[in-house]
Amino acid sequence: MQKIKILVRGLLSLFVFTTLLFLCAGRIDYMQGWIFLATNFFTSLMYFFAYPKDAALQQERSQIKEDAKSWDKLLLGLSALVYLCNMIISGLDSGRFHWSPAFGWPVYAAGVLLTIAGQLIFITALRQNKFFSSIVRIQKERAHSVCDTGIYKIVRHPGYLGMIISLLGLPLLTGSVWSLIPTSLAVILLFIRTALEDKTLRNELEGYTEYTTKTRYKLIPGIW
Repeated sequence: MQKIKILVRGLLSLFVFTTLLFLCAGRIDYMQGWIFLATNFFTSLMYFFAYPKDAALQQERSQIKEDAKSWDKLLLGLSALVYLCNMIISGLDSGRFHWSPAFGWPVYAAGVLLTIAGQLIFITALRQNKFFSSIVRIQKERAHSVCDTGIYKIVRHPGYLGMIISLLGLPLLTGSVWSLIPTSLAVILLFIRTALEDKTLRNELEGYTEYTTKTRYKLIPGIW
C-alpha cells in the first residue's frame, strides 16, 4: 500500500511539473514537453518497481520527522522552488519564445540517457542503504549505522550524485540553454546539502569518521 502511495505522489508531482511546462510553452504540440513527460514517467515506474520492500524504510521516507535538520528543510524548499523556475524558463524558452537554438535528436537522446542513468544510481543507493531517509537526521530509534558496502564504497553520497546527473539531463531534455541557470543553482544546492550532511554524519553518527578514511570522496570520485 505504501508503494502505491509513493507512485501516486510521484505521478502527481510529474503531472504538476509537466502541466506547468506546457502552460509556459503555450501549446500542446511541444515536442520537448512530451520527451520530458515520457522520460520522467519511465523513471517513476523504475522507482516504483525497484523501491525496497523494507517497511521501516518506507515509513522513514514517507514523512518529515521532528528531529530533521532545519537547514535541510530550507534546502529542500529552495530546491523545489528552483525546479519550478526551471519548468517555467524551459517552457517559455523552447516552447514559446525560442531563445535557444534548435537542438538535434542526439542532444535530446543524451538528456534521456543522463536522466535515466542518474535515476539508476539514485535507486541503487536507495536499495543498498536501509537508512536512506528523504531528509537529514540521525535515526536513533532505528539504530542508525553506516552503510559502507556496494556503491557506497565509491562515494559517500551516491544518491546526491544520481540526482545531479539527472538534473544535468534536464536542459538537454527540454532543449533550453537558459534552463542551465536554474539547473546550476539546483546542483549548487545539492553540493551544499552534501557538505552539510557529511559534516552532520561525521559529528553525530558513530563509525562515520572511520568510514571516510576508506571511502575518501563525498560525491565525485577522484575529485571531491
